[in-house]
Amino acid sequence: MKTIGSNAQRVVVVGAGLAGLSAALHLAGRGREVTVIERAPHPGGRVGRLDIDGYLLDTGPTVLTMPDLIDDAFAAVGESLSDRLDLMRVDPAYHASFADGSSLNVHSDREAMAAEIERFAGRGQADGYLQLRDWLTRLYDVEFDGFIAANFDSPLSLLTPALARLTAIGGFRRWDRMVRKFISDERLQRVFTFQALYAGVPPQRALAVYAVIAYMDTISGVFFPRGGMRALPDALAAAAAGAGVQFRYSAAVSALERSGSEVTAVRTSTGERVPADAVVLTTELPETYRLLGREPRRLLRLRPAPSAVVAHVGCQAVDPDVGHHTILFGQAWQQTFRDIIDDGKVMTDPSLLVTRPSAGDAGLAPAGRDLLYILAPAPNTAVGNVDWAATGPAYTDSILRAVQNRMPSLGRDAELLHVVDPADWARQGMLAGTPFALAHTFGQTGPFRPANTVRGVDNAVLAGSSTVPGVGVPTALMSGRLAADRITGAVTKRRQLRVVQP
Repeated sequence: MKTIGSNAQRVVVVGAGLAGLSAALHLAGRGREVTVIERAPHPGGRVGRLDIDGYLLDTGPTVLTMPDLIDDAFAAVGESLSDRLDLMRVDPAYHASFADGSSLNVHSDREAMAAEIERFAGRGQADGYLQLRDWLTRLYDVEFDGFIAANFDSPLSLLTPALARLTAIGGFRRWDRMVRKFISDERLQRVFTFQALYAGVPPQRALAVYAVIAYMDTISGVFFPRGGMRALPDALAAAAAGAGVQFRYSAAVSALERSGSEVTAVRTSTGERVPADAVVLTTELPETYRLLGREPRRLLRLRPAPSAVVAHVGCQAVDPDVGHHTILFGQAWQQTFRDIIDDGKVMTDPSLLVTRPSAGDAGLAPAGRDLLYILAPAPNTAVGNVDWAATGPAYTDSILRAVQNRMPSLGRDAELLHVVDPADWARQGMLAGTPFALAHTFGQTGPFRPANTVRGVDNAVLAGSSTVPGVGVPTALMSGRLAADRITGAVTKRRQLRVVQP
């Protein structure tokens, strides 16, 4: 593995998102002097926050999986997750509701989920689920060390025994085909393939290696930190500061000083010059290329993932039986992918994620009120032909009506607090107006994804969603660790992470 070397003592991390915080913790734990520069007044990056009239909004991801990776970041400086976070398991992980009126709860516990599927679709489907669960677990075991937690110097880095094992268990077949081998009920297939939306590829085109995302939330489990998702970057930053990491908030990076092929200092909008032996850039890809003064040549153009419209709604307190995450599947499921990925238009038959964070922490909403986060997948601005300024408000209204029609207990005395659409994401500097970065096509997977090293700049390393290993909270944390490895070398053989089931 290519590394910068032992002379890189002073490291500047640009961005205090999850990838930057993870990199800072791992580097500090390895004895480096670390300074983190963040343009916002607080840590978090895409794990954003907004406080409105007593509501505490998380404007970024709401689904948290793989807490062992969080614990790993804390452990780098001798701390543990339990020291810094009050993390609660969300059970059921999801409530799945279908257009035909049927529904089921998605449990991470093996026996509880098998019983729920037997109730929902019969014993045969429950037996198939158990086989699917075993396959997803094998997929994770084979894939983690060799692919998710690995740096690649070239496509030849893939040629390992793990590649043969991954091929043998169907990792390079199509995601939906592998799921159909085990379960035939079309509704259940959606439960184990909807995660393809996170990868930015329809299940019919996605590689089965990305079914590991289904392992993460349907088997490893879904969690929620008390205080909201913002509690996670706050805790990571506090642990990093305790380990000696210096933070510069409300300071955008204006330029990188260079001497030949190396970055020697980082300049900020506040006029500060921070000397550096190495830099970790977690900025959005367009900003990263601007700072570096170059854009890597690729045979294929980068393909951004689909985007989303997110509406934050305050409402009268709902029935306590309404869980943390509800997926409202539309009837025309496959059409959803064609609409937003191929045709560049809003969904004709919406499928929506409704998150109720106040189910986990009532303090996120005023007394007697609830807080809802409604996510509607949408085309990004590269393929989309939607004039969000003109049509966005009406589309948001239609989303809210769809939720109220499917879940009448939600939305009583509703007040729309905040909306973010693809045009808004674009104004925040996100490529093609998508918070999900680059789609996980074959040409943007593993060593074919934009690398975390930069040709022509010897001491710059990238981290975040647009580089390896990819999009999501667990992968952002892993990206920071991989960036640290590029600077110091891998310290030890990484242990296999596994969340022990209750």
